[in-house]
Amino acid sequence: MRRHLTVMERLPDGYRAVVIGATGGIGSAVMRRLRDDPRCGEAIGLGRSTDGIDVTDEATLAEAAQRVGGEIHLLFIATGALEIDGNGPEKAFKHVEPEAMARQFALNATGPALVIKHFKPLIARREPTAVAALSARVGSIGDNGFGGWMGYRASKAALNQLIRCAAIELWRTHKKCVVAALHPGTVRTELTEGRRGDYDTLSPDESAERLLSVLDSLRPEATGTFRDWQGEVVEW
Repeated sequence: MRRHLTVMERLPDGYRAVVIGATGGIGSAVMRRLRDDPRCGEAIGLGRSTDGIDVTDEATLAEAAQRVGGEIHLLFIATGALEIDGNGPEKAFKHVEPEAMARQFALNATGPALVIKHFKPLIARREPTAVAALSARVGSIGDNGFGGWMGYRASKAALNQLIRCAAIELWRTHKKCVVAALHPGTVRTELTEGRRGDYDTLSPDESAERLLSVLDSLRPEATGTFRDWQGEVVEW
């Protein structure tokens, strides 16, 4: 039984939402929130383990978009990884491996770009809509005071640029669409295990609730921005 919890007030009644990466820590929490929203008509969660969705395999995204069909009002991209195939973040340039860095870009930047490529035709034009992708504060060039983590930082910075490009392109045809890169905070998931330091942390459910609230609060004139889980602008 659904709780009476309105999540996305800006979107139309009966809105359709698609979450890519719905089996991950934050993605699954976003799905729970959407399914509890009495205004959500359908929340479609797509993930690698449940649907064979691989953002580095374009064919799986094309097939998924065709299967979803119809208009959608929310596209939430919750994919990404800090460690891939046992390769963790680099501490110095002597640790940079070209293949490992290429995999970071394929998953964290090119993957979301391909999601937008294939799901953009489904985004409703006449009603309020939203597109969001999980970025990370470490992807901010202006906020980088520590160095290191080159592959992850650079791939998230690339994602931010792609989100900005998506916002500009969608603005031309979707005047009621908000596109945003979102920093979820330090969330207690496998991605941050052993790397949380002394930072205050959030549970996946807390992060999901706040991210959706931030996204819902944005208006079309704020499209193409980078926001944290508190709604504050993160410098590029």
